[in-house]
Amino acid sequence: MKKYWKLLRPHQYLKNGFVWLGLIFTQHFNWYTFTQVSLLFIAFCAAASCVYIFNDIFDVEADRLHPTKRNRPIASGTIPVRSAWQWAAGLALLALSLAISIGWQAISLIGLYLLLNLAYSLGLKHVVILDVFIIAAGFMLRILAGTLGVGIPPSQWLLLTGLMLTLFLGFAKRRAELLMLENSHLTDRTNVRRVLNDYSPVVLDQLTSITAACTVLSYGLYTVSQETVRIHGTNALFYTLPFVIYGVFRYLFLLHHHSRGNDTAKDLIADPHLIATGLGWLIVTLAVLA
Repeated sequence: MKKYWKLLRPHQYLKNGFVWLGLIFTQHFNWYTFTQVSLLFIAFCAAASCVYIFNDIFDVEADRLHPTKRNRPIASGTIPVRSAWQWAAGLALLALSLAISIGWQAISLIGLYLLLNLAYSLGLKHVVILDVFIIAAGFMLRILAGTLGVGIPPSQWLLLTGLMLTLFLGFAKRRAELLMLENSHLTDRTNVRRVLNDYSPVVLDQLTSITAACTVLSYGLYTVSQETVRIHGTNALFYTLPFVIYGVFRYLFLLHHHSRGNDTAKDLIADPHLIATGLGWLIVTLAVLA
């Protein structure tokens, strides 16, 4: 089962933590909502694995020419394509079945997530800039599922911060892929990721800087907004801002000095500074809201 475990990419489940944001910042916590969000987390884990399998199937030829992706189970031939399709179908059914137990909004959001990523795998990933917006949209659907999907009103500032953060991570990923190609001395990007032909280091550096600044600014404004202070009865959320600033700066440092950023989930769990920053932010946030 090791090769199938690798096919599912469970380390990527960390990204599904976005479904918990609504529950962290809500003032109406209860165990029923906690159970619903937990089911949503599992559903998005199944849906995410389904999407990764879709992408691996459609990209199998390009992955075989990639310096690292050629070791993936489908590209390397350890798992047949037919078996991969069966796993993808089963995971999609599991995700939708779990969503049915929560409500129609959850079903709609997970269904939209699957359709959007299917369209991404079939061709939209080759459209410059739109490719990153689709990646960000997947994260936004997670946030909406963890809020609207379980009856929690989402904060507009929180949605804006989530959008800017995911755009930042998406453009940083493209920049990391360019750096990897430069280090591997590959001149033809078409067989690795076609959209990289439309990106340049200068453009990606600008887009990464803009979205990084917007992430910090939008989160900072969220912590001091009158609505946030009124809902939570405190303005102390401002003291969580340094963790966000440090985390963004640390990620930029790893991107440009350690060639990280190609796999966000691995980077987050491999760097002690980012782990400490994430835990520090969570602890202080929960302490303030409690």
